[in-house]
Amino acid sequence: MNILAEEQVKIVFTSAGDPSKWTSFLKDHDMTVVHVIANRKFAQKAEQSGVDAVVAEGFEAGGHNGREETTTLCLIPEICEAVSVPVIAAGGIGSGKAMLAAIALGADAVQVGSLFAASLESSAHDNFKNAILDAKEGDTKLSMKSLIPVRLMKNEFFRQVEKAEADGASRSDLMILLGRGRAKLGMFEGDLVEGELEIGQIASAIHVIKPAAQILQEIWKEFIAEKARISNLTF
Repeated sequence: MNILAEEQVKIVFTSAGDPSKWTSFLKDHDMTVVHVIANRKFAQKAEQSGVDAVVAEGFEAGGHNGREETTTLCLIPEICEAVSVPVIAAGGIGSGKAMLAAIALGADAVQVGSLFAASLESSAHDNFKNAILDAKEGDTKLSMKSLIPVRLMKNEFFRQVEKAEADGASRSDLMILLGRGRAKLGMFEGDLVEGELEIGQIASAIHVIKPAAQILQEIWKEFIAEKARISNLTF
C-alpha cells in the first residue's frame, strides 16, 4: 500500500477483505477506490467505508467468489438498489450483448476478466490459455466453499479438493491441501494437473487468443450494434 502511495497510483481495486481497512488510507493519497463485492451487505459496507464505486461480481466469475452464489443477472439490480455509488458489473461478461444486458440492469460499467486472461498480451502461461480455449460447458465449478469460494477449471487439483470436501475436510485440512503458490503454479507456470486454474464460466465461449485491442473493439462494436437493434424494436 505504501508503494501505491509512493508511485501515485490513481485507481485501486480492492477485494476479499474488509473495505474499511485501507479505503481511508488510499483516499487520503488521492486514489480512486473501487471494492469488489458479491452481496448487498458488503456493497453497503463498502459504500459506508467511502469507496468511489463497487464491482458487483456474480456467481459466473472466475476466481474468488461469493458464498451466496448469486448470478450476475440477479445481483446487479440488487446492488444498484442498495447503494448510490456507481456499480460495475462483473461475472460472465464476455461480449457486447452481455455488456448491454448489464447496463440494462442498472450497471454503470462492466469488468471483463476471462477474455483478457486468454488474450495475446496476458501474462498467463500458454498451457493455461490453451486450456481455456479447450474448455467446454460445465468445465468450471465453484469450489472450496467452506474455506474461500473460488471458481476453478476442473483438473486433478480440483478433484482433490472436491474429494476432500466430500470427506468432510476441515478448513485447516483444505489450507494444507491448497498450500502456497498453487494459483501461480497453474495459471503462470502452466501446471494443468496440480495447479489452481481460475477462470469464469464464459471460458467455454472463448475459442481464439486475440490481442487485447481487438477484444475491446469487438465488444464495443457488438454493444453498439445490439443497442441499435433493440432501439428499433417495435411492440
